[in-house]
Amino acid sequence: MMQTRICTLFDIHYPIIQAGMVWCSGWRLAAAVSEYGGLGIIGAGSMYPDVLQQHIQKCKQATSKPFAVNVPLLYPDIDQLMACIVEEQVPIVFTSAGNPKIWTSRLKENGIKVAHVVSSAKFAQKSEAAGVDAVVAEGFEAGGHNGREETTTFCLIPLVKQAVSIPVIAAGGIGSGQSILAAMALGAEGVQIGSLFAASKESSAHEYFKNAVVEAKEGDTMLTMKQLTPVRLIKNDFFQRIHEAEQACCTKEELAEILGKRRAKKGIFEGDLVEGELEIGQISASIEEIKSVRQIMDGLINDFELARKVFAAK
Repeated sequence: MMQTRICTLFDIHYPIIQAGMVWCSGWRLAAAVSEYGGLGIIGAGSMYPDVLQQHIQKCKQATSKPFAVNVPLLYPDIDQLMACIVEEQVPIVFTSAGNPKIWTSRLKENGIKVAHVVSSAKFAQKSEAAGVDAVVAEGFEAGGHNGREETTTFCLIPLVKQAVSIPVIAAGGIGSGQSILAAMALGAEGVQIGSLFAASKESSAHEYFKNAVVEAKEGDTMLTMKQLTPVRLIKNDFFQRIHEAEQACCTKEELAEILGKRRAKKGIFEGDLVEGELEIGQISASIEEIKSVRQIMDGLINDFELARKVFAAK
C-alpha cells in the first residue's frame, strides 16, 4: 500500500487509522490495529482518567507498535486525561470536539504528535495555525458526533487539502480498499475508519450493537440532534422520539432532557437496541459480517492493491 507522510509521521506501515470511538475503542482493538500495521486509537471519550491509564498500560503490553489516544476536548476531566497521557508517554493524540489551540502546544512540548478532527476547511486552517501535525477531514457520512456543515467526505477532502499544507486524513464513509484509493486520489494521505472497526471482534461494543450494525441497510442511519451536538444514529425508538421532538420544534433543553445521560453507553456498550443511542456511520449498510481486525486489515490492503492495478491498467 502507498507510503505517505502519515506513515512517516506516525511510524506506521499502512496509512490506515482506526477511529477513537466511545465504548468501542478499548486497548484490545487499538493494539490489534497497530499490530497489523495501522494506527490503533484508544477512545478516551467514555473513560475516567484511571480507566484510561489502565487501557494505555494494557495496550503497551499487547503491542510494541505506536498507538494513539483520542480526546474529545469538551471532556470535563480533560486536565486529568492529558496528565495521564503525558505521564504514560503516549506518542500520538487525536483531539476532537473543540478548539485544539489550548492543548496542542502543551502536548507537543512533551514530544506528542497531534492530529485534530475537523468538518470544514476553515477549521482545518485554524487547526494548522494551532500547530497540529495533521487534520482528519470528517464528512457527513461518518458515525457518531459530526459537523453541522453536512459536507460529504468526497467534497471535503479536496477543500481541506487545498486549505492546508499539513497531511490530510480522510474520514466518513470509508470501508473498503477502493474507497481508500478514491480518498487518496482526492488528496488524502491516510484514512480514518470507524464503523468497520466498531463491528469487529476486538471492539468492546456489545454483540447486540455489532449485530445491529451488520443488519443496518441503506437509509437506516440519520444525522440528528443538530441543536445539541449533531450525531449520526441507527433509527430506533430513542431516535424516533428525538426526531419527533425536533419536528415539533422542541427547545435545546427539552431535547437534552430526552437524551438524558449515558445514552450511548446504554446502546453501544450495554446493547439496548430500543432506548440506546446507536452511533454508526452510513457505511454500516455495506458491513455484512463481524470480522477480526486481521481480516479487516487484510481485506482493505488487498482490495486497495487490486483497485490500484485495475485503474493503472485502464
